[in-house]
Amino acid sequence: MIAAGPGLHEIVRFLNEQAFAFGSLAASRAEVLGAALGVWMVICNLRVDPTGWPLAILSSALYWLVFWEARLYGDAGLQLFFIGVALWGWWQWLRGHAADGSSLVVRYLSPRGRLMNLAAFLLLWPAMGWFLKRMTNTDVPWWDAFPTAGSLVGQWLLGRKYVENWPVWVIVNAVGIGLFAYKGLWLTVVLYAVFAAMAVWGWRAWHRIAAAAPRAA
Repeated sequence: MIAAGPGLHEIVRFLNEQAFAFGSLAASRAEVLGAALGVWMVICNLRVDPTGWPLAILSSALYWLVFWEARLYGDAGLQLFFIGVALWGWWQWLRGHAADGSSLVVRYLSPRGRLMNLAAFLLLWPAMGWFLKRMTNTDVPWWDAFPTAGSLVGQWLLGRKYVENWPVWVIVNAVGIGLFAYKGLWLTVVLYAVFAAMAVWGWRAWHRIAAAAPRAA
């Protein structure tokens, strides 16, 4: 008789167990795997390689566990959203079209588009902060809400191949560094510092790609 594989509970427990500890620096297996997949994902995004989207799904699933354990419910919920958006973004990069019916290419937002995305962020941040403060036991509702709201905007911009997704990620990652340091998620602090540097790199790389393209609406 073939023994049954480990159940979901055992898998979750395995992933939440400590992978290493060096003084105050410690990380679970989920955090280590999520970090490695996250770096690989950003490298794919830099190259405009759609392989980054399935990597994003796996990384987000692992980070859901990490953030839930840390009581960062905004960021935990964001990972579930990321999974859905990654499926949408994957489809956009493979089959999506611009407003004129042409295939998606790396391009810029128009000034109006930038204002609309800024307005979306300014609405999302207080709404999410209020929800987290009222509905969860997080001790950092407004701080947690900022990168959550910013990431929603950033993911949409990335999925539609707008260059402006990269400066959004620079800001989101910079705020995340402070938040995760406060929570003692030191591997994630290092990861987000790497992400911030890679976002600057991605900004420059996509600027070069889009330099000759017309401004999009």
